[in-house]
Amino acid sequence: MDVRVISIGCMDAHSLWGEKEAVRSGHATTTLVRAGDRNILIDPGLPVSMIEARLAERANLTPRDITHVFLTCFRPDVRRGLAAFENSVWWISGAEREGVGVPLIEQLRKVDELDEAELSHALELDIAMLKRCEAAPDQLADGVSLFPLPGVTPGMCGVVIAEARHTTLVCGDAVPTVEHLERGQVVRWAANVALAQESFKEAIEIADLLVLGRDNLVVNPVKRPF
Repeated sequence: MDVRVISIGCMDAHSLWGEKEAVRSGHATTTLVRAGDRNILIDPGLPVSMIEARLAERANLTPRDITHVFLTCFRPDVRRGLAAFENSVWWISGAEREGVGVPLIEQLRKVDELDEAELSHALELDIAMLKRCEAAPDQLADGVSLFPLPGVTPGMCGVVIAEARHTTLVCGDAVPTVEHLERGQVVRWAANVALAQESFKEAIEIADLLVLGRDNLVVNPVKRPF
């Protein structure tokens, strides 16, 4: 089993740094999990050319080497580089697929009624991308399983990797940065703050190592060193 951060993400505006408006291009942390004959890439948040470069730099891989892509949620800055992986299976949690899909279709209907062609086309592309995503199985590979973390989005889902000496959780935006982890805070734009707080607690209870949604791989501060 190999877990490797391919690209460290960032928030467009980090409220815990005092930023109130976007000051950078936000993108998700991208993680590679190699398990058996599967190369699973989680949250390709960078543009296509950049995610291709990071794969080569960090893992000596090309997009064709990626067998599966998993999205912790369907936010645009989590899936920006998804088009690079046309030959891969695309996965997302069934709850996120359903929770995002219905509102997208309703929004498209309203836009069509207003005859806003550009926005309608963008929504159609999002819907087509979501349809291409399959509902992920509970187990992505041996020792690699889904870990539901709803709240920030309706069906946000992390990935837990169980190894002999420790457990790693790829958190997505359920635990976005070191500052959020240290202060026990969830993102202010969570769809359901109370549910997001429960998911946050579950995340730090289960794992020894955390891959944060917009930050690096860190040791869980509430766990003993190993």
